[in-house]
Amino acid sequence: MKLVMTLLVRDEEDIVAANIDFHLARGVDFVIATDNLSVDGTTGILREYERRGVLRYISQTDDDYAQGRWVTHMARLACTEHGADWVINGDADEFWWPEDGDLKQVLGAVAPSCAAVRAALRTNFVPRSMTGNGFFADTMTIRQRDPINDFGAPLVPKICHRAVPDIEVTQGNHAVMRSGMVLDAPPAPITILHFPLRSYRQYSNKIAKGGAAYARNPNFGPDIGHGWRYSYRLLQRGELEAHVRGKVLDQETIDAGLRSGRLLYDERLKRFFAAAGALQR
Repeated sequence: MKLVMTLLVRDEEDIVAANIDFHLARGVDFVIATDNLSVDGTTGILREYERRGVLRYISQTDDDYAQGRWVTHMARLACTEHGADWVINGDADEFWWPEDGDLKQVLGAVAPSCAAVRAALRTNFVPRSMTGNGFFADTMTIRQRDPINDFGAPLVPKICHRAVPDIEVTQGNHAVMRSGMVLDAPPAPITILHFPLRSYRQYSNKIAKGGAAYARNPNFGPDIGHGWRYSYRLLQRGELEAHVRGKVLDQETIDAGLRSGRLLYDERLKRFFAAAGALQR
């Protein structure tokens, strides 16, 4: 089996190398990355993996966040030019953790009749500071028990699929289609460890650029990218920093959340990178 991961990134220098290293170690064979107007160190990081022969670099200079179209292009390339059997469409802040074995073993156990699966759980890690000092996996070790977003609604699942030349990935990587029909995606034993808010600087940059891109895309109605649009309005009103500060948990709040079971310790990613660093040394 050949497993290819797609990544759409913009200004993700603090996390993208960790993402690629993790997935290459857990069963991904090759990465196709679309770089959308990064101005930090992201481009140089991706180019280094390209030089190593494990990544295909694509530059996307449109500024309308047409994620579905761009990811569909990468997913189709995974099939037609890179010989993939399965495709994971990931984000830089998502780590697809296989609950048994590696990602290839999990996907290899999927019934042949099943064309797509969803991660059984997608869970958010909570920020501990506004500045995000230190390596994120070392400092962000508390997560929500329930998969919910900022609005208290369930986190929408993420999908991976068998490689086919006519796949269509929807905006947000939440579903895939063929011939206009959404493919069924039963759960697979994979947990997505999600780190969306690592520092205010990182998050506000993401919202400023992504929110403006959503606003200028004439093909998106107001129901597309609701979370992005809401945060962008907060930014425009000068309220985003206070909103984010309210998401940062102090020790007293964390202790109460752990006692109630609303929050959980989860150091899997911290231990993974600690072990990887020890092996490199």
